[in-house]
Amino acid sequence: MILTGSELRHEFFRKTLAASPQINVLSSYCETHENNLRSQVEASRENHHLRLRHLKARAESETLYFQEFVNSGIDNSKPVELNHGAINSDRSVASIIDLNPDLLFAYGCSIISEPLLSTFSGCFVNVHLGLSPYYRGSGTNYWPLVNGAPEYVGATFMHIDQGIDTGEIIHQIRATAMPGDTPSNLGNRLIQKMTLVAEQLITSFDTIVPMTQPPEPPDARMYRSKDFSESSVAELYENFKNGLVDRYLDEQVERCARVPILNNPALESESS
Repeated sequence: MILTGSELRHEFFRKTLAASPQINVLSSYCETHENNLRSQVEASRENHHLRLRHLKARAESETLYFQEFVNSGIDNSKPVELNHGAINSDRSVASIIDLNPDLLFAYGCSIISEPLLSTFSGCFVNVHLGLSPYYRGSGTNYWPLVNGAPEYVGATFMHIDQGIDTGEIIHQIRATAMPGDTPSNLGNRLIQKMTLVAEQLITSFDTIVPMTQPPEPPDARMYRSKDFSESSVAELYENFKNGLVDRYLDEQVERCARVPILNNPALESESS
């Protein structure tokens, strides 16, 4: 079962997984996006010109990466639309428990609470777009680029718990950077990669082995959506203008060695 959002990237994710002949999706619970980041920015009384321009570029890039597949692919994901935040409602919880899935996969939905957490303990995976424990919270692949550190851009598959991106890590992947990348291209290529790894994780879940968890880094960072500012967007694009990607590609081996990630043996071939 897939618990997700309703943006184009979420549609791509659930439809791709459901298209696998080895995966039977019982249902996909898709929360609407009336409270997404763009609506929050538009509701702000502050100047938001740069932020809206960035979010528009991200949406346009998502269209290029995902729209064709979403429009042409057969949808075997059995989507159910929910209002934002309704994933924890009594009705949704009862329906999910009644379907009794072997595995739950969360990507882009609201924070999950009880009783779903305990009911499906050990078979409930969360996809965190970011490398935990280095970056947690909101925009965790945005802020590394603002901070000039693409080596921290990636995705973390973890057993879900009550914390914010604090569950036991199963496997991690790092984004693949290419010359001429924009922030949006880098992020959407990662989502494509993450989705393929998610498919492999689901189909080989019984072979997944527990991993020794990384220590909490002294410089771990936590961001909230309210931290998304005009100045951060300006700094992001200034970094790209000044050759952030090219410098990273030149120094990639050394920089990634300083930011180790967990590679599960069952999925290690997909981690690079």
